[in-house]
Amino acid sequence: MPARPLHASWRHWDVPPLEWFVGSHQVVHGTNFVVPPARRAARVVTVHDLTIVRFPELCDASTLRFPALIRRAVAEGAWVHTPSRFVAAEVIEAFHLPPERVRAVHHGVPRLPDLPAGPGSVPGANPSTSGALVLPSGTDRYVLAIGTVEPRKDYPSLVAAFGLLAEDHPDVALVVVGADGWGSEAFQAAVDASPARARIVRPGFLDDAALGQALRGAAVLAYPSVYEGFGFPPVQAMAEGVPVVTTRVGAIPEVVGDAAVLVDPGDPRALAEALDVVLAGGAEVSALIDRGRLRSEAFTWSACARGLVDLYRDAATELGR
Repeated sequence: MPARPLHASWRHWDVPPLEWFVGSHQVVHGTNFVVPPARRAARVVTVHDLTIVRFPELCDASTLRFPALIRRAVAEGAWVHTPSRFVAAEVIEAFHLPPERVRAVHHGVPRLPDLPAGPGSVPGANPSTSGALVLPSGTDRYVLAIGTVEPRKDYPSLVAAFGLLAEDHPDVALVVVGADGWGSEAFQAAVDASPARARIVRPGFLDDAALGQALRGAAVLAYPSVYEGFGFPPVQAMAEGVPVVTTRVGAIPEVVGDAAVLVDPGDPRALAEALDVVLAGGAEVSALIDRGRLRSEAFTWSACARGLVDLYRDAATELGR
């Protein structure tokens, strides 16, 4: 069934239950804010972040329906999984839950496959054309941003920061990888107004192989979000030996530790200064890269699996399943 009518029903009633679709099970895990009602199965729901509660102005209409679904599920005994301790604390406060029913289990790092790069191009193929992404003339390094173009990522601030440092780094481009989301008009307006707009590249969405090559070729990853419940790109960058400049918000400090340069959100000048330091290189940046590689090793899918299995066992045991 399509999601919209299901969500509309589940906000008010316990029909249709899980068993109508998949039969009897011990545990059902809703991995993206919504867990279906069940007649006999224990329930777990993943809440990735609380943008929907803290920053509703950054959400579209469909996601703003999630809080009601979460409240109903937890009121009926669902356990909550979060990808960070930061989000766990937020969920406990926002939904008035006992801490023992909210479990923080970090994600692992999505490993990106290799893809041979064509000569003279940025290593990142466009899957729709199989062509190479070519940097603007006169540039051979780039600041990389990864993520859907939406208000929460605050790419207008990144464009402003790039405009501030572009003159001092004429060999550097800005590459923004990701599909357009809602609110992408603000990003495009910032690009159009930028004095360095000729050096801003938009390849759109890249598949995993192309994304891996684009990431490995980057001089620095910029991640200027205003809020995150985990944040995959910084950890992926650290695993690949790419230095990271990101914002001091949400779960990002918990995830990156001392292995990234942190700045306040919404401050293009601070972001530009941090990127400038990393682009200049040197011993401190080399040490940052080493700390990043080490930090990324803490995020494994086997550890994530063990944590989720423990959660499933506790949920099933509670119902005598």
